[in-house]
Amino acid sequence: MSVREFSAPPTYTVPATGNLTDDIVANSRRFGGKVVVSRRQGGEWRDVTARQFLVEVQATAKGLLAAGVAAGDRVALISKTRYEWTLLDYAIWYAGAITVPVYETSSTEQIAWILTDSVAVLAVAETADHVAKIDVSRDELTELRDVVCLDDGGIDRLVAAGLHISDDELEARRAAVTPESVATLIYTSGTTGRPKGCTLTHGNFMFELGVATQVLDELFDSEAASTLLFLPLAHVFARIIQVGAVKHRVRLGHSADITNLLDDLGSFHPTFILAVPRVFEKVFNTASQRAVADGRGKIFDAAIKTAITYSQARDHSGPGPLLKARHALFDRLVYAKLSLALGGKAQYAVSGGAPLGERLAHFFRGVGLPVLEGYGLTETTAALTVNLPATQRIGTVGRPLPGTSVRVAADGELLFQGGQVFRGYWHDEVATADAIDDDGWFRTGDLGEIDDDGFVRITGRKKEILVTAGGKNVAPTVLEDCVRAHSLVSQCMVVGDGRPFVGALVTIDDEALAAWGEANGKSGGLTSLLRDPDLTAAVQRAVDDANAAVSRAEAIRKFAILPVDWTEETGELTPTLKLKRALVMRRFHAEVESLYV
Repeated sequence: MSVREFSAPPTYTVPATGNLTDDIVANSRRFGGKVVVSRRQGGEWRDVTARQFLVEVQATAKGLLAAGVAAGDRVALISKTRYEWTLLDYAIWYAGAITVPVYETSSTEQIAWILTDSVAVLAVAETADHVAKIDVSRDELTELRDVVCLDDGGIDRLVAAGLHISDDELEARRAAVTPESVATLIYTSGTTGRPKGCTLTHGNFMFELGVATQVLDELFDSEAASTLLFLPLAHVFARIIQVGAVKHRVRLGHSADITNLLDDLGSFHPTFILAVPRVFEKVFNTASQRAVADGRGKIFDAAIKTAITYSQARDHSGPGPLLKARHALFDRLVYAKLSLALGGKAQYAVSGGAPLGERLAHFFRGVGLPVLEGYGLTETTAALTVNLPATQRIGTVGRPLPGTSVRVAADGELLFQGGQVFRGYWHDEVATADAIDDDGWFRTGDLGEIDDDGFVRITGRKKEILVTAGGKNVAPTVLEDCVRAHSLVSQCMVVGDGRPFVGALVTIDDEALAAWGEANGKSGGLTSLLRDPDLTAAVQRAVDDANAAVSRAEAIRKFAILPVDWTEETGELTPTLKLKRALVMRRFHAEVESLYV
């Protein structure tokens, strides 16, 4: 049974004064010697105390003032996830300015649009390549005064330039910032059009953190708590964890290169991690591939089944003696190795950005790493709902955070109210009016349900629902998540709008294909194996598993394996690994048409 509306009682009130930099000032005064950040330098982690972090933020903020950054000015930040990102974020706020994050993988055109639309007066770029991308449009960026390059000593130059700025002048700038002041403009991924700037205030962040860290106290309130950020800080999900970690003095680390992630996890030892579902899929698939390559495929398969069954049993009468014994055996043989791969100390993981899928959620909980799935958008300063350690309902995205209300509209769209919901899009009243109704409810664009206990389940994306020629509504993400769970599959996109049946385009994971080929006596790459019957049969099994979760009218009848993968670099995926469906449909129109011949 489901309800149409649910509200969680408020437990936090945003103060009338103050801003996000109050946290680092208070930390320095009360916990000056506490390590709050560990930064990667020369292959080692160097600890930064609360006092040292404040000093570095202040010195950098003075440099921003010296560079002519005024209160309320926009400062663009283009960089991978690294210590300087967090340092600059707080320095920009300390100077009373507004951070405009830009994905470091953004194209020249995307960078030009964001810098133009936000009217940025200063850009901080990580590399010379980023600077070059900005320079292409420099003549049109009339308000952009300067570009600072991190890899060319940019922070040191800012600090040197700000030596003449007094402490009083800087403090006056900081003290003028209130909860109503804009903290950041985060641009949407642009999957359905030109990116729009989401205006998030200090108060939005303060509300979100005031309730989220309260209900997730098991993650944030331990003296030994630590987390390693490897998602892009340009995304609101990683950003809110950054600010929450700083606020609660959770030791924070940054991993800029995904190829070094396992080494960084192994040396940093985070107590909790956050990732998008694709990362959890890759961890699972890599472990499976290695087990097969080592001749332990059957053992790993049995371990998977045991972990999932063990987790499912926890939601009912609990695991019996035989299941407990099997679980204990695989804990020694398999699960402990997975734990070590994530640093050995991770007690929880947080997932967002896309649906995780029940199979993966049960697997990770079954191996001892509960993945707390939540739901939110850029427009809502990250989480609106979240599963909690003590109240996790797999298959849902949890209950609304305290002070947050959810409603199901007549057409099934989820609407939300709460202190974390943004005030609107930057200089776009039409888009703002379209997103927030007259009663203040934010239209998420997602379809969903609310059960009697207030747990929210996402059933699809409103604009992505397919309607077949027979009139059947199909939510593609349910099928896509199931197909993508197969170790050989990299990406899947379901098609069929206005067509007689549902089809799918499937891409293959190169690493998984190599391991599969070796295990199955196949040679050559994807080009030579594209029409291999065994490869087709393997993907068919993934499709069959997906079809088992839906009705016959929604099932995938035909699929095409593509000779190329979809990536962020080639443009089909956003930096948060969401599919750009319209672009894929244009580029692979012929392959879609071939399904219906």
